[in-house]
Amino acid sequence: MATQIRWGILATGWIAELFVKDLNLTGHAVTAVGSRTQASADRFAKTFDIAKAHGSYEALVADPNVDIIYIATPHPQHISAAKLALNAGKHILVEKPFTLNAREAAEIVDLATAKGLVVLEAMWTRFLPHMRRLHQVIAAGTIGEVRSITADHRQKLPDDPKHRLNALELGGGALLDLGIYPISFTWAILGKPDTVKASATFRDTGADAQVATVFHYPSGAIATTLSSSDSAGPNRASVVGTKGRIDIDRVWYSPTTFRVYDNANTVLETFDGAVPGRGMQFQADEAERLIAGGTKVSQIMPPAQSVEIMRTLDEIRAQIGLRYPGEP
Repeated sequence: MATQIRWGILATGWIAELFVKDLNLTGHAVTAVGSRTQASADRFAKTFDIAKAHGSYEALVADPNVDIIYIATPHPQHISAAKLALNAGKHILVEKPFTLNAREAAEIVDLATAKGLVVLEAMWTRFLPHMRRLHQVIAAGTIGEVRSITADHRQKLPDDPKHRLNALELGGGALLDLGIYPISFTWAILGKPDTVKASATFRDTGADAQVATVFHYPSGAIATTLSSSDSAGPNRASVVGTKGRIDIDRVWYSPTTFRVYDNANTVLETFDGAVPGRGMQFQADEAERLIAGGTKVSQIMPPAQSVEIMRTLDEIRAQIGLRYPGEP
């Protein structure tokens, strides 16, 4: 039996809890957790039956019983945590959004490449069964040439100005926390947009509350996305081609169902994407496959594309006038 890949969890917030629940549910090995305080690490380790609790990130990345680090800090701290882990010789799975900007993203990918280590963005939606099947349907030509994509990610999130999602110094706002989903989705299908147009509204804190984008592609295709943190939306997505369309049900970026239609509105296929847990284990499967196979670059979520997606987000921020503290 092949040696099991051992996970270390860096940071102990809500998203780390969700990830570890799915890893434990599906038989992955979580051997250590690290936090900025010993008390937080101990609490997390006790909750999820993890053998080793470290009271610092430095101690976690130095743990010889850890092969890969899952980075679950707020995104402004992704670059420092990623560098810490890579310089300690650990592979990394970095929560989305990958970083605050493309410059930081490129630094992480370049360092991982130099070290010969796996770096993967934890855009968990990409690895879900319904998304893999969707790409197969498109590749088979079932809906013809893709002409348009629509996707929204709108939630009614806390209005408290002190909440992380409304704090610019923590990278809060609709674009990086929510808009990353539909924007990454359009990238996965159509690649790099030829032109980007964006519009936004803002909270009193300066964080973006709503962001709308229109992407045009060399093929003539158009993709539209809408994200908001101050109002709940349907959270559905559609891919429309010359021969038919794919409609993904609520919530499109989580395990769900989709239907494939022809131009006569006849259902050609219904796919049920139900999975154990929330479905975050599939990104772990991909990271482990890359490590075990000696392949450093995922075809599902290539590191170079993570950098380019951050460039697109940088362009959107430039258009809407959104800048984070400390950026040049």
